[in-house]
Amino acid sequence: MPIYEYRCNRCRREFSYILLHLEHPGMVNCSFCHSKNVKRVLSSFSVHQTEESRLSSFDASKPQGFDFYKDSRNVGLFAKKKMRDLGVNLGSKMDEIVEKGRTGKILDDYQK
Repeated sequence: MPIYEYRCNRCRREFSYILLHLEHPGMVNCSFCHSKNVKRVLSSFSVHQTEESRLSSFDASKPQGFDFYKDSRNVGLFAKKKMRDLGVNLGSKMDEIVEKGRTGKILDDYQK
């Protein structure tokens, strides 16, 4: 049972629809306004990168939006890239610090 994405041509909203094998794709109605005037759209997908490829493609000199820093992985990425750009290599110690930051355990050392 595949899940397809559709956009309603009437209300312009997108929705997902599980298409049972016996149903015909033309029988899909908008989940919001119930219009039959819908079009199937390409579903979104993600691409996974290694941390090394993220580091090499990341430009730490460009300002990032507030949402960028909400993700703790990006804070570590920014710090690693900045240090690499400055020629500083902390090796596995930096990886350990970043991992503690990502998991929220960075303050554990200070609370003992």
